[in-house]
Parts: sequence; structure tokens; C-alpha cells
Amino acid sequence: MLKFPLVMKTIVPSVKGTRDFYPEEMVARAWLYQKMRQVSESFGYQEYEAPLLETIELYAAKSGEELVNQQSFVFSDRGGDLITLRPEMTPSLARMVAQRQKQLVFPLRWWSWGPFWRYEKPQKGRTREFFQWNIDLIGPDSPEADAEMIAIAATFFKTLGLTASDVVIQINDRALINEELAGLDVPVEKRPDVLTLIDRKSKMAPVEWDAYALEVGLSNGQLDRLKAILANNELWKKSPRLIAIFKALEAMGFQEYVRYDSGVIRGLLYYTSTVFEAFDLSGDVKRSILGGGRYDNLMSDVGGDPLPAVGFAMGDLIITLILQRLGLIPAEAAGSPAQVLVTAFDQQLLPASLALAHELRQAGLKVIGYTEAGKLPRQFKFADRMKIRIAVVLGPDEYAQELVTVKDLALGRQETVSRKLAAATIYKMLESRPAS
Repeated sequence: MLKFPLVMKTIVPSVKGTRDFYPEEMVARAWLYQKMRQVSESFGYQEYEAPLLETIELYAAKSGEELVNQQSFVFSDRGGDLITLRPEMTPSLARMVAQRQKQLVFPLRWWSWGPFWRYEKPQKGRTREFFQWNIDLIGPDSPEADAEMIAIAATFFKTLGLTASDVVIQINDRALINEELAGLDVPVEKRPDVLTLIDRKSKMAPVEWDAYALEVGLSNGQLDRLKAILANNELWKKSPRLIAIFKALEAMGFQEYVRYDSGVIRGLLYYTSTVFEAFDLSGDVKRSILGGGRYDNLMSDVGGDPLPAVGFAMGDLIITLILQRLGLIPAEAAGSPAQVLVTAFDQQLLPASLALAHELRQAGLKVIGYTEAGKLPRQFKFADRMKIRIAVVLGPDEYAQELVTVKDLALGRQETVSRKLAAATIYKMLESRPAS
């Protein structure tokens, strides 16, 4: 049995690769979540959730060796089963759908937001614990379904204020690339390795990538022809699916946000045709924001009937860094816990102040009631530091006449009004915007 000291001598640090969310960070995270909810629901998607723990078996044959053997947090439970903290959502989603496939109404439009874990080297924009938006359309096999998923990503970017000069969504078709590999006489069993090779091209130096290609088993001639394929920006015109996708996206007005890129493959094994990835163009380094694609075989892989599906996932780290850098997280998302502070003039009037705070909450306001009587300037300073705009004072004179004094700390003005009019007065003050 493990034994620990009863008294800690020093502050114990958080686990490597995890984050503490102080209230101001929680407000920004909640704001981002609400934007995801807004966009998801605008397309008719329903929220769901899956367990944080899954068996490693769920991922073993579907997600790729690197994710399972190198990035997953795996442990044995008390019964001897190998359990993992979920590293991604799609296999869990497939399992959930397969379990109730006969009862569900298709097509399914589902989305979720929650924590995930991968054992990676922590760095800026990458941690071992992260939050992720997952959104999937299950049932349709049409290019237009793929276009809807890409349109959701573009709508999200527009909602946040990101323009086509800030972000780009690059699209490819794995089926098209596999056809090209067949033309290079790459055997079927080697094609997954070559797809991985293509996926890593942008992440490796050219000399290293060439050497890796030869290790995979390509000849020098095949490598030269592969480079020509990847350099062909018109290759997408050979794919009826991609032609239809770009046509649908143009019809929805998102053509500025999308581009064909033969190098976008996505590393997970279960993708079958359309794949896409969004990148940041606003910084010094081109970084991936989100990625997804079509996975038509995953439902049958987890025991269900074959069912086509398309979806994407986006972590919270990179998008938050981009929004912070561009100043697109609104000031209110920096966090104020309440609109109003009801001060405590003295100990005798403290119960009356608490009652007033309750009345204002009943009127729909967010209110902090100061619970220690003391000097008002100190309480006003607290309100200022907490970004609380309105302070309400209930002193002896006000109490005797059933009045309150409402102070707009942002505009530096105040009104003494009937206690019955306090809430209406506060709402009127909040409608007046302070000068920026």
C-alpha cells in the first residue's frame, strides 16, 4: 500500500502536460465552448458525450500504431483489463452508434466538447491534456455531406472573426491519392505506409523525407513521380467527389476559405476518402487548427453495420493562441464574475444588504453581496479589480427612506433611487457603454 506524508512541505506541482484553469481562463474557455455550441446547433447538430475511459482494444486496430503504442495513457485496472484515457473521440462515437444502430434516426448530426489525453512532448500549443470539439455527420455518403462538415469549420472561423487571410482549409481525397499510387505500381499493402510518408512531408526536411521514402520501399523513379503528383495543383479535377465538394462550398459562399492540397492525408488509419485540415496563416509558423475527413468503415470495424460518416476534431490550444494573438477574444470573455456588487455599509445593515442582493438576483442580475462590513473605498476597489461595473450602497439614510444608491463605476456617475427601482436603474446603466 502506498504511503504519503500527512503534511506537504512544499506545493505539489500539477502533472506534466496538464493545465490549471483559473477563473479568467475558465471564462475564455466557456466563451469558446459557447461559440462551438452556437455554430453546431445552427447546422442542426445535437450534443452528446462518451466515457473518459475506454478499453485500449477500441483503438488498437482503428487509430494507428503511433496513437496506441506511443501516445495513449494506458493502465491495467483491478480486473486486469487494459484501460486508456481517451486520446480521441471517433472510435467512441462509432461504438456508441453501433450499440444502438437499430434505434437511432439517421442521418445523425452529433457534436461534443470535452477533455482528451495524449502522451506527447509538452510545448507551446500542445499539452498532454486538452479539450476538443468533435462534430460528425453519420449516414450520408454524398460529397455534399463532406462539404457541410467543411462549411461548419468555415462558419466557426467567420463567427470568431477569422478571415480567409487568417486561416485556410485544405482538402484532399485519399481515394484519389490511392488511385495515383496504384498508377505508380505501389502494392496495396504498402499504400498505408506511403500515405503516412505523404502526411509527414511538411514536417520533415526534404533530404530526410527522401531517405524516409526509400526506407518505405519506393524506388527513386517512384519517388520522382510521387513528387510530381504532389506538386500537381490541378489533380483534384480527376476526383468527382472533390469537384462536387468545391461546387457545394462555392454555393454556400465559403470558396475563399478552402483550397486543394495533395499533401493533406491525415495520419489516422480509418479515413477512407475526403480529408481536410485547417491551418493558421496569421502567424510566423503555419500550424494546424483542426482536421477531419470521411471514415466509412469504422462502424463495421467496431461491430456495427457498415455506415458512412464524416467529421472533424479541433483542440482548444491552437485556436485560443490565435485568437489571443489577434485580439479576437472579447473583453467580456476576460471575465467578470458579476454585474453588480452590493456593498456592506456596516455590520448592523449587513442583513439588509444581503436581502437586497437576493432581490437583484431575483430580477435576473448577476450579483455579489459583500459579506464583511468595512470601508466602502476598499469594496469599490474590489469591484474595480474584479471588473464589476455597478456598486450598490445601502447606508443608514438610504435604509431609513427605502432608497439605494447605484454607482456606475465605469462612467463615474451615481443615482439614488427607490429600492423598488434599483434593478431597472441598474439595467439602464448597463445599457450605456463606457468609452473604449
